[in-house]
Amino acid sequence: MKFAVIGTGKTGGKVLEILDKDQIVGPFDSTNKPSAKELEKADAAILFVPGPAVEELIEPLLESGIPAAWGTTGYEWPGDLDAQLKQKNIKWLRASNFSLGMNIVRRCLNVIGQSSSVLTDPTFHIHEIHHVHKQDAPSGTAISWEEWLGKDAEITSERKGDIKGIHQLEVSSDTESIKLEHEAHDRKIFAEGAIWAAEQLVKEEVDPGFHRLSTIFDNIMKQL
Repeated sequence: MKFAVIGTGKTGGKVLEILDKDQIVGPFDSTNKPSAKELEKADAAILFVPGPAVEELIEPLLESGIPAAWGTTGYEWPGDLDAQLKQKNIKWLRASNFSLGMNIVRRCLNVIGQSSSVLTDPTFHIHEIHHVHKQDAPSGTAISWEEWLGKDAEITSERKGDIKGIHQLEVSSDTESIKLEHEAHDRKIFAEGAIWAAEQLVKEEVDPGFHRLSTIFDNIMKQL
């Protein structure tokens, strides 16, 4: 399977390290932008690009028709994108965090949020820590944690060193606390997850449209 790798930064670079050379189409970045014709040489695209770079990539990707796994946060996706993809019979997905372990955490957060009704006046605090070069705060993953929890939470952010990503939840009441933490030790987990996601998109079981990684992950879990 061949992958068009778009974005060669810290995480995109990990994708390139994992893939064999004959699996890579590109790679592409701001100095070597992909055309639809070049993208058609790949079975799927993997993108780790900042939000401002998305606009000029959407059109060539739509024209190429290949599946795409987007690791982009801090971007407001067009409201009609899902309809466009369905009309063109194209499959894309997006994720704020491609860690497959994070999807296990997501399922835990669903349970914690639903079960917290038995606690007396609980409060919810999500704290995220990332490297000093991360542009968005709070992280897209922290925002997703609140969504997965299904409760209003205080979200705080910290930027220091070269931390790959730490996300913490504390649920507190007057009588007890619950804590959950996920830490990324190596950006390789995001690259591995993106490759896995792109591989799922080429399967016939996945319908055209703009999916979340969580939907694809849960469907796979149901099959196990």
